[in-house]
Amino acid sequence: MVKVHLRNVTLDNFRECISLEVDKFQQEFVASNVQSLAEAKVNPNLFPLAIYDAAVAGYEKPQLPMVGFTMYDITDGVGFIMRLMVARQYQQQGYGKAAMLEVIRRLKLYPEVELIATSHRRGNEVASKLYRSLGFVDWDIAWAKEQETEIFLKLDS
Repeated sequence: MVKVHLRNVTLDNFRECISLEVDKFQQEFVASNVQSLAEAKVNPNLFPLAIYDAAVAGYEKPQLPMVGFTMYDITDGVGFIMRLMVARQYQQQGYGKAAMLEVIRRLKLYPEVELIATSHRRGNEVASKLYRSLGFVDWDIAWAKEQETEIFLKLDS
């Protein structure tokens, strides 16, 4: 099973992070990493992280390339996984699932997090299948039902 190592996005890996790309057909489903990092700069509740293969753990400078990007938010008792992207050349290798499992593990360490949730664009069947395989179910909350473009899910505890 693939394991990942999450690291902060810094000056050293910023350019690598913003150069990561998904396949053309996936671009409508995923915000750009530039946009996500800009949002994180102005919102202290956002935690952007670079995804690496676990083999880089313990190295000051990763010896392997970044494989993806994730970002979560902690607000009002909800740990919300806002972004997950795996670069096209690393897809279908287990990095998305491994990254989600690691983010979920981290969110469970925050005492204030009472609920873990995520969302995906309507029509993004790859994300839907991944999230549901990890135990996410439809989030039955009024404001989520009003969203036309997003489907909101919560981790079934």
